[in-house]
Amino acid sequence: MNILKGVIISLIFTIVFLFIFSIVLTYTDISEKFITPVIIVITAISILLGSSIGNFKANRNGLLNGAIIGGIYILGIYLLSGIINNSFALSVPSIIVIVTGMICGMFGGVIGVNKA
Repeated sequence: MNILKGVIISLIFTIVFLFIFSIVLTYTDISEKFITPVIIVITAISILLGSSIGNFKANRNGLLNGAIIGGIYILGIYLLSGIINNSFALSVPSIIVIVTGMICGMFGGVIGVNKA
């Protein structure tokens, strides 16, 4: 249950942060070259927060639960992106994003377990 909660919270944070970023892009002169790095940072922060909150009541396995939350989140985003773009190519950058998502989840899981 903690894993599902963490994934849902991560998705909610992502939607909120991306909405805020889209407003900033609309009303400022920020260059479009910042879009990809900001999306990566938003994804990492969302996974970290979702994993931390999802593991808040867990007494153990924060590292494992966090990695699972990060993995499920990234897998879901990857599948959704593949369906929308009709492309499921696995490349070095996508593997880096998957590993980064799992590492952020692991950090968040450790933080969540140790907050209590």
